Amino acid sequence: QVQVVESGGGLVQPGGSLRLSCAASGFRFSSYDMSWYRQAPGKEREYVALITSTAISTNYADSVKGRFTISRDNAKNTVYLQMNSLKPEDTAVYYCKAARMAIGVTYWGQGTQVTVSS
Repeated sequence: QVQVVESGGGLVQPGGSLRLSCAASGFRFSSYDMSWYRQAPGKEREYVALITSTAISTNYADSVKGRFTISRDNAKNTVYLQMNSLKPEDTAVYYCKAARMAIGVTYWGQGTQVTVSS
């Protein structure tokens, strides 16, 4: 049974930090590229960051570049998103996605809420 479970969200003040985790099971985690997306109220889901299966490459949306860091631990089947210098516009539900394009398979988590407010 495939599971993708995000955690670590919460309420933080502007300028603060949070670390999100995404724990995966039920598939070969080390073969999947992992990414984070977010969706703010009334807006489309948007891409945040990606890390390739072997962690050789990462990529970030311009809006988070220099503030967020994506990483993974293939021994723990977990991907992380370290978020620093948070802004109110970072408020959203954050989703984790596992993707293996070679076989056309994608898995999504249920999301974790991040609220940046004073």
